[in-house]
Amino acid sequence: MSEKKIYIRKPKKEFAKKIYKLVEDTKILDLNSEYLYLLQTTHFKESCSIALCEENIVGFVSGYRLPNKPDTLFVWQVAIDENFRGMGLAAKLIANTLKRKINSDIKYIHTTVSPSNKSSIKMFTKLAKYLKTEIKSKQFFEKEDFVDQHEEENLYEIGPIKRKGEK
Repeated sequence: MSEKKIYIRKPKKEFAKKIYKLVEDTKILDLNSEYLYLLQTTHFKESCSIALCEENIVGFVSGYRLPNKPDTLFVWQVAIDENFRGMGLAAKLIANTLKRKINSDIKYIHTTVSPSNKSSIKMFTKLAKYLKTEIKSKQFFEKEDFVDQHEEENLYEIGPIKRKGEK
């Protein structure tokens, strides 16, 4: 039996419902409104990526450029279908976003991760190694910053990212 091909690309509006369902099915990530996923697939499509296997969304990375630091991509959510985890798909999705011409000036990646989310910390550490750059962590959001029961979130800063030909 041959492996199914996975395609990584920018999201389109018609995928917003499937992205919402993927995030919901993780049972780990905070589920945002359907409206937000519509915005991410339209207004923020240049800073987001999806992984498609046949007609199914099996991976999604959402992000945006920081308004006060346009050379920094904030990775908001990383959702991978449980059947596709452990394949390096999350890093491939982020790399797809970075390789777009419109994003060629991005020098840093920021993200927040709860201390208990060891798999995300490991993935971002591997990503920094792949990009041949540093990763730093510092406290960002405390438990008290959230309305409901939510673990603290540490800010991870990856960079500077050097592109081919840069020293």
